[in-house]
Amino acid sequence: MDLRNYAVVTAAYWGFTITDGALRMLVLLHFHTLGFSPLQLAFLFLLYEFFGIVTNLLGGWIGSRVGLKVTLFAGLATQIVALTMLSFVQPGWAIALSVAYVMTAQALSGIAKDLTKMSSKSAVKLLVPADTDGDADKDQQRLFKWVAILTGSKNALKGVGFFVGGALLAWVGFDDALRIMAVALIVVLAIVVLLLRQDIGRSKQPRPFSAMFSKSSAINRLSIARFFLFGARDIWFVVALPIYLDEELGWSFEGIGAFLAAWVIGYGVVQSAAPKVLAGSAAQDPGTARRLALALAGVSVAIATLLSADVWSEVAVVGGLIVFGGVFALNSSIHSYLILAYSNDDDVAMDVGFYYSANAAGRLVGTLLSGVVYLVGGLAAALWTSAAFLVATWLLSRLLPAITADETPSSTAA
Repeated sequence: MDLRNYAVVTAAYWGFTITDGALRMLVLLHFHTLGFSPLQLAFLFLLYEFFGIVTNLLGGWIGSRVGLKVTLFAGLATQIVALTMLSFVQPGWAIALSVAYVMTAQALSGIAKDLTKMSSKSAVKLLVPADTDGDADKDQQRLFKWVAILTGSKNALKGVGFFVGGALLAWVGFDDALRIMAVALIVVLAIVVLLLRQDIGRSKQPRPFSAMFSKSSAINRLSIARFFLFGARDIWFVVALPIYLDEELGWSFEGIGAFLAAWVIGYGVVQSAAPKVLAGSAAQDPGTARRLALALAGVSVAIATLLSADVWSEVAVVGGLIVFGGVFALNSSIHSYLILAYSNDDDVAMDVGFYYSANAAGRLVGTLLSGVVYLVGGLAAALWTSAAFLVATWLLSRLLPAITADETPSSTAA
């Protein structure tokens, strides 16, 4: 195990993630106070998600040619540009100009996020060696463990970012909060450039861009399931939930930021612990992902039913979404493991890029629906729509093949 480079990549991903979570909360709450409607707020994030689709496709292919170190550096640098650009937004601008400008900056942030994510998660496959005694099951357990640690810690820190964003908005205001985060990320980038020397992820035999779409049936099915899984979450999470907490429950900005932070931190902790929670072969069994997707649909239906009946609304939202977060974390963790298990070393950047382009597409659709559905039917309607997406995830998960003995991490990095 190349712990040094794993630690550097993970630290870079952590630094980026805090700014990414904080930026989402800053933009959402700041422009809500300026009078933006739920639909207008959703539009602010559309290019962020759209360019995630494009970036994962292009970034995976570029990463396979120039190496993951280059794409990681590019992701961090692009986020610095996006934060600096947003700090120049003026409250007096016309809404149309503000929306266009913020959407452009968010597009850069979306590019940055997915370059960083694709680079970091692909690197895990190449930095985790195969077991010396040739035990394929131990290889899979080790890969699942290190993927879960990276992904879970990232999501926990994204929750910290939500709190940081809400707190900075209340304490120093929108512009200064963005400048503080930009300076912090410059420091992170400088440290990573100095410490990350190894060239990882460069394909031994560069593939044409058309190979991005020539995936195995397992990767195709997993990618579509991922589309619906993350679409289901973002339908209620991106716009509907924060606005509901503000408009219907009267929570403060700090309270909203703290709750979403706690939710995402808890989600990340569960995700990191997934190999222990799902002990034994269940941790690597695609059938477990299928059962968890069905459980998530049930949780969404239960919360939506209570909200529609106006029964224990606040308890239903807070308690129900805590349960949702735990189950979702386990499901997402298995997905993150499966994409690496289904990939081979030489194409891992392209496979992960393709997979996360589907993830970004789901988030794009979920983000748009979050604003539209909330405007039409409130949080309950968003949760009913989420349940429908989760049923689709369950159906697709039934088609995922079992992991075979030859789908193991390699002992060498490309």
